[in-house]
Amino acid sequence: MSDSEAKKYFGELIELVAILRSENGCPWDREQTRESLKPLMLEEMYEAFDAIDRKNEADLREELGDMLLHIVFQAQIGIEQGSFNIVDVLKQLIFKMKKRHPHVFGDIQVQNVDEVLLNWETIKEGEKERESMLSSIPPSLPALLRAQVIQSRVARVGFDWPNANEVWRKVIEEQNEFEEAWKSHDQESIEEEWGDLVFALVNLSRHLQLQPEDALQKASQRFAQRFHYMENEIKKQGKKIENLSLEEMDELWNKAKQEIKLIQNNQ
Repeated sequence: MSDSEAKKYFGELIELVAILRSENGCPWDREQTRESLKPLMLEEMYEAFDAIDRKNEADLREELGDMLLHIVFQAQIGIEQGSFNIVDVLKQLIFKMKKRHPHVFGDIQVQNVDEVLLNWETIKEGEKERESMLSSIPPSLPALLRAQVIQSRVARVGFDWPNANEVWRKVIEEQNEFEEAWKSHDQESIEEEWGDLVFALVNLSRHLQLQPEDALQKASQRFAQRFHYMENEIKKQGKKIENLSLEEMDELWNKAKQEIKLIQNNQ
């Protein structure tokens, strides 16, 4: 890929979106707003995540294109509103990245990734007046991801457990507190302690270099595969799942676990 090619096709995309939004363009594109595009942007992001998880480069290429389309689309709305354009977006991004990487574009020396992250946070906090270093984290983030981002953010300034073993002790402590709340039948306390337990588990996943969202998604996928296997087995037997006892379903569930694991091991 040459610079001229990148400029050519990026410019063509900008022109294409402007045409779609024009008076003679597409009625659907013309009626879109920043707000109406939000769920579509989120959907495209998760489709890109799915392509990454499946290690499908062709699908990832397509989904990244869809994400880029949304960025250009939002910039086009900015032009129409007189607020900003794609050049403003690019200039601000380039300036910010250079400013936050003084160890690359300046004369700051760093010894490791931790120092890079600490510098990043210090520079970021100096750019805007914020009540807290956590105030820039969107409340709308998925709960597991928001917990992970909060924990990572405060860890950069040293507010963190020293190792995974210490976090595990915290998990056990939160589990005990949850059990006590459960026994009390106080719904508000149960919810609070359940949240604290999950928050501690997210912290543990961070110390184990795991992505909690990915781990839970994979667990959900395993469950769905096993349940689907059960459904097929029940159909083969000419039965209905709602007519089976819990013991019969447990037996099929264990069979599903074994069969699916065997298939995966032979792939």
